[in-house]
Amino acid sequence: MDCKKENMYQLEGRVPLQDAIPLGMQHVLAMYAGNLAPLLVVSGVLEMNMGVKVILLQNAMFVAGLITLVQLYPIWKIGSGLPVVMGTSSGFIPVSISVGTQFGYGAIMGASLLGGIMEFLLGFIIKPLRKILPHVVTGTVVLILGISLIPIGIQFVGGGVGLQSDPNFGAIANIVIGLIVFLVIIALKQFAKGFWSISSILIGIIVGYVVAIAFGMVDFSGVAEAAWFSIPKPIFMIEGLSYSFRIEAIVPFLLVYLATTVETIGDNTGIAVGGLGRDITDDELEGAVHADGFGSVVATLFGVMPNTSFSQNVGLVAMTKIVNRFVLMTGAVFLMLCAFIPKLGAIVASIPNCVLGGAVLLMFAMISISGLNLLTEQGKISERTGLIVAASCAVGLGLSNCPEVMQHLPSWFQSMFGQAIVGGFVTATILNLILPKDMLEKENK
Repeated sequence: MDCKKENMYQLEGRVPLQDAIPLGMQHVLAMYAGNLAPLLVVSGVLEMNMGVKVILLQNAMFVAGLITLVQLYPIWKIGSGLPVVMGTSSGFIPVSISVGTQFGYGAIMGASLLGGIMEFLLGFIIKPLRKILPHVVTGTVVLILGISLIPIGIQFVGGGVGLQSDPNFGAIANIVIGLIVFLVIIALKQFAKGFWSISSILIGIIVGYVVAIAFGMVDFSGVAEAAWFSIPKPIFMIEGLSYSFRIEAIVPFLLVYLATTVETIGDNTGIAVGGLGRDITDDELEGAVHADGFGSVVATLFGVMPNTSFSQNVGLVAMTKIVNRFVLMTGAVFLMLCAFIPKLGAIVASIPNCVLGGAVLLMFAMISISGLNLLTEQGKISERTGLIVAASCAVGLGLSNCPEVMQHLPSWFQSMFGQAIVGGFVTATILNLILPKDMLEKENK
């Protein structure tokens, strides 16, 4: 097939490198911060040392690039063949923090491994699964996920999760820098166009990082010690990391995997409709979910949190109509090359918590908006849907914010229902099954 610029608007075909590389880089810039933020947040809460952080960030770039290639160019039934970008899922941050603080990072990896296998298998039954998990359930879960993350974002702005007793927590410098990042992102997203709008999160972090350097808040010792070249290490070669399996960790992780499966369905459908102007096929949908599960399994082999499709890149495709797989491949290859330069990971790891907080606070809140979009996809929220959402939020968020109310219940119950998504998911599922559908009919009369 001819190599020409016009192919950027076609799924197949080659695009000249001078055009493909900057277009591919645009996708990398759109997801770069989001891909690394979950690991920065979780590793910060668990107080992992700088050396391990750098390795994990390095591995996150490698895995994201690799699984994006698999998604673009399917192997067997793994991959949709659509222009989808993969990366570390922020949806697992709250459950990872909860599990990690109780049972260690190994429990996160063990639960992620089993969850990835489960999601891969779900790909074989994706059509009936869409009927079992309607938007009233999945939208509620995603909404609760976002709300439960917001306090974590605020704590990062203050100086770090769990550091409220630190005398420097909430320092004026932290608040000012976090606010600068927050406002820069909003301004660029609202008023800028093209590259500046798409890369608003990355640019906001860069601005905040520069200000933090001026304030003398950045420690460059880790950057100086990091090597210029290194091969990504599998989990068994990373000091202190391994797999452990706890039922209290596995169950909530499986529930989040169900939510991210639905997110993957939505992202890939959005790519097909918004970018290609057609419905997604069953084979593409099956391949997308297989790739999601497979990618998460591979991620754990490198000590990285689960992978999923990135919604911001879906929006980029829908906006630009650039759907060429070769273009996205150049971005994926660049991402993998970055993984072999540890100094890049060390620079990212040196970003102060307040800078990261200004960005992730907005990112976390946007997850809630994704949930609302699912709930309002058919128009106004019905009385039945509103009742399910309200009850689910009350149970999920109520128990997670006041776990002491469960102190006389079994420890396994406290561990699972102390996480907002578990109580929310269980409540939404039960109410969706028992509340009569004729409530909808009454409203329409």
